[in-house]
Amino acid sequence: MSSRDTDWDGVRLHVVTGKGGTGKTTVAAALALALAAGGRKVLLVEVEGRQGIAQIFDLPPLPYEERKIAVAPGGGDVYALAIDPEEAMLEYLEMFYGLKRMGKALTRMGVVDFATTIAPGLRDVLVTGKTSEAVRRRDRSGRRVYDAVVMDAPPTGRITRFLNVTQEVAGLARVGPVKNHADLVRGVVASPETAVHFVSLLEEMPVQETLDGIAELHEAGLPVGGIFINMVRPVDLPKDVLDAAVKNRIDHAELALGLKAAGIAGGSADATAIAQALAREVVDHAHRARLEKRERATLAKAGTPRYELPLLADGADLAGLYELAETIRALGAA
Repeated sequence: MSSRDTDWDGVRLHVVTGKGGTGKTTVAAALALALAAGGRKVLLVEVEGRQGIAQIFDLPPLPYEERKIAVAPGGGDVYALAIDPEEAMLEYLEMFYGLKRMGKALTRMGVVDFATTIAPGLRDVLVTGKTSEAVRRRDRSGRRVYDAVVMDAPPTGRITRFLNVTQEVAGLARVGPVKNHADLVRGVVASPETAVHFVSLLEEMPVQETLDGIAELHEAGLPVGGIFINMVRPVDLPKDVLDAAVKNRIDHAELALGLKAAGIAGGSADATAIAQALAREVVDHAHRARLEKRERATLAKAGTPRYELPLLADGADLAGLYELAETIRALGAA
């Protein structure tokens, strides 16, 4: 851990992205718990309409409102918001044009859906705008309502376009409320108070997508955070055994004798069969360890902090979330 409390002191918006299947939502939820620990208040935002937050916290589907969903270690609170683009559009119409009633009529006519379909950039501006408003919001005393906001964002392949709102609305509006709104959102998203974190596995495709995503963010002038390497399995064998296994130099006869001596196998045939099966497991383990070591080295080229999170033996249930949150805190990421 650094001399600071965390690696992300001063960051108030944590955007979490990753290739599908890497556990992006799980990591976002665990990060929210970790950031809330010790009495802080954190908002966890979902933007894709999948109700992933509700599923992972074992809750009914979340409405379009901020509500408390969990207590973090040390008494902090995690709130959640599942953003509905249609509702965000109605809020937008009321905020900038005073047209909420008309907006409801437009919704019934399908115009809102039509508008966000022909201009997907507008949908992204509305969703990111709702999130950035939560980051900026203050109470009557002038204090920030939330100590941090965590966004469970779209996958890596879409993250730069999703966040690069100014570019996305350039063809829609060059002046007026839409442009001003986009500029305000950009001011939050591109600021030092924001960090875009990537979730990856130690596998070739998610690693490459992570590196590509980081490069795209740099090119767009958007702030890169850290890399959460998820579902890391321990390497259970010493290096000399792994090296021998990779070279397929395991002595089956010696292994069978050891099994018999330990009382694990009975006769010679039984010991030989178990030794052969065990040897195959060792070889597979060794090859996996070697590939994962290579992917670690590849991720290191990104030059950004990396945090390894363990594979949860019992899956990503609520207890597993708290376990991951403690790991994130111990690693200095929150």
